[in-house]
Amino acid sequence: MIEDLVAARMQMALSLGWHIVVACLGVGFPALVLLAEWRGIRTGDRGWTLLARRWAKALAVVFAVGAVSGTILSFEMGLLWPGLMGTYGEVIGLPFAIEGIAFFIEAIFLGIYLFAWGRLPPRAHLLSGIPIVLAGLASAFFVVTANAWMQQPEGFRLVDGRVVDVSPWEAMFNRATPHQTVHMLLAALMVTGFLVASVYAVAILRGKGDAYHRRAFALAFSLGAVAAPAQVAVGDWAAHSVAEHQPVKLAAMEALFRTEQGAALRLGGIVVDDELRYAVEIPNALSLLAYWDPDATVAGLEEVPPDLRPPVGIVHWAFDIMVAVGLALLALSAWFAVVAWRRRRLPDSSWFYRAAVVAGPAAVVALEAGWVVTEVGRQPWIVYGQMLTADAVNPMSGLRYGFYALLPVYVLLTVALIYVLRRLARAPFDDGAARRVSDYRVVPDGEDPR
Repeated sequence: MIEDLVAARMQMALSLGWHIVVACLGVGFPALVLLAEWRGIRTGDRGWTLLARRWAKALAVVFAVGAVSGTILSFEMGLLWPGLMGTYGEVIGLPFAIEGIAFFIEAIFLGIYLFAWGRLPPRAHLLSGIPIVLAGLASAFFVVTANAWMQQPEGFRLVDGRVVDVSPWEAMFNRATPHQTVHMLLAALMVTGFLVASVYAVAILRGKGDAYHRRAFALAFSLGAVAAPAQVAVGDWAAHSVAEHQPVKLAAMEALFRTEQGAALRLGGIVVDDELRYAVEIPNALSLLAYWDPDATVAGLEEVPPDLRPPVGIVHWAFDIMVAVGLALLALSAWFAVVAWRRRRLPDSSWFYRAAVVAGPAAVVALEAGWVVTEVGRQPWIVYGQMLTADAVNPMSGLRYGFYALLPVYVLLTVALIYVLRRLARAPFDDGAARRVSDYRVVPDGEDPR
């Protein structure tokens, strides 16, 4: 029998891990759609317009499924963690309220955008999509501020176990908010860009190297490639913040059990009896990366009792996977950029497109690994240094049955999402003429390209 606390954490992990991928597409996909439509308006090329229309249909499907998984998460916050919401609800309620407003704005303008194809002038229709992009970014931003507060809680005082002197704005814009929100938004762009590009990379490898597939690949991959170097810089920023404000999490990320001066950076390895074995060590590198000083002292897990330490093996490997995938995507982006700059075209190498196929799933893996580091690395605290996860869980028995019931729901959502997207991908072009892409004609700027 799964203990109820473990079941609650597993259910939250399942819901969040599933939703975050769809949420990333909800943030990045609208930008791709509008960029394709803008190119169609600017050039008069109906190929860009058809690409935008097809992507808009996929966006509608992703948004609908994301609304379902997001609703599940909102209920779980209260049902699984009443201790958290009952004590700190007035502190973190503001970002959730604003996120709800952003969600409704996104839904309203997505409906307008989809319905208005061919009913509004092209430029007016393009402008109607801008609120979708802005609302998607705002929605992600405000949700992440609440999570950032759980990492570095501010904006209140505790007196006899009760919250007083609440400042919701100070809580929302805590010290973790800047780097964590930027890190998440860049991750959303990377996941969207590389995941969409991987679909077209498969098509190109199968011989569909026409203008439609190559431009779709180029646009999507460019989005991920632009975000990749910025993400590396922001990741370094976030690591410095963790070193300063969450030293236990940093020690778990690096599997550092004993406090060291001039600490080495350890890659890989296996945790055995409070010791990391078989790791590759780079002398003084951890001190240098964490504090810009190769001789700086880095606190180890020995500084806190064993019951206040996160599960080191999981956090360490998740961090290594996230960093390794991020650097690999950066290298692939550099390959793409160099060829585009020197030759003004896409790479010809089949190995590049094979790597691009892997880049989509790899970006998702890096995303999930990053959230494992963020959430599991904070354990056993649900609010860092203030409330233990065990004190926040619903005290009623039987929580494991909710986890069992939710599993088939996410299986069905996954199957339905993949099925519908595949049907959309295989559907003939909806331009009313069933033309080949190579037959697209250039139309005058402002004319309806249908």
